[in-house]
Amino acid sequence: MKKIATLTIAVALGCAGVAMAQEEHALTQQQVVAQLTQQGYTDVHDVDFRDGVWTARARSGDGTHVKLRVDPTTGVAYPDKQVSRINEKDIRAMLSTQGYTHVHDVDFHHGVWTAKARNDAGARVSLQIDADSGRIIGTN
Repeated sequence: MKKIATLTIAVALGCAGVAMAQEEHALTQQQVVAQLTQQGYTDVHDVDFRDGVWTARARSGDGTHVKLRVDPTTGVAYPDKQVSRINEKDIRAMLSTQGYTHVHDVDFHHGVWTAKARNDAGARVSLQIDADSGRIIGTN
């Protein structure tokens, strides 16, 4: 009987410890979803607190399905594969505001967006674009 009582108390304390650990974190499940959405992820689902971090599944800006680990206090997402938080529509809009026209062949390869366009002088250019900031990192 003592063993059962001791075991019951141990299990209760263990469950309370997990609940307390989760409560110590600044972000709730709804806040995690909001943070991920703000970081450019869509279709966020399967959000769960596991092994001291939030986990989730979502689509990145480039449409890739990813599994995420999320810092429980800051909401910073750590995807299981290289993704872009910016989508093709955003890339096209950014290039347009920078004076590029006839933007085409916008694609995401190896962690970098690529696009072909005409610059403000009308010359054809190939661009390489940072997947997080949208900054042009290479042109030829």
